[in-house]
Amino acid sequence: MSDTYDIDEDAPLFAIAVAAELAGMHPQTLRQYDRIGLVVPGRTRGGSRRYSPRNIEQLREVARLSGEGMSLAAIARVLDLEDEVRDLRRRVGELESRLRHEIENRPGARVFAAGATGSVVTLRAGTRVRRSADLVLWRPPER
Repeated sequence: MSDTYDIDEDAPLFAIAVAAELAGMHPQTLRQYDRIGLVVPGRTRGGSRRYSPRNIEQLREVARLSGEGMSLAAIARVLDLEDEVRDLRRRVGELESRLRHEIENRPGARVFAAGATGSVVTLRAGTRVRRSADLVLWRPPER
């Protein structure tokens, strides 16, 4: 039986020497990337750099892209876009979860009708409203 652990990809775990070794870089390179804002690690209370597993992956990505001839400015843009995509995926996942929860806790379609006075009335699915000045808001069936 194997145990699995959730790893916080953003937890500042590694000192600069360890991070440099994991990324295959010199510690001075990591300091330079931090200074220019390319890969910015967390800091301890004393101000020492602490790199997260995500930072290590970013450093490896920087090395790969740089090796392919990409400028540091372009690499910075790629890293920013990757962060944005990750944040958007997380948000989509949250919204999908909320929608799933909403659908599970409110079975059946809800139909609303607005009367001539502006009052809104909830109707049971399949109930028809008199064809007068009433307005019916329709919700398409779920696929």
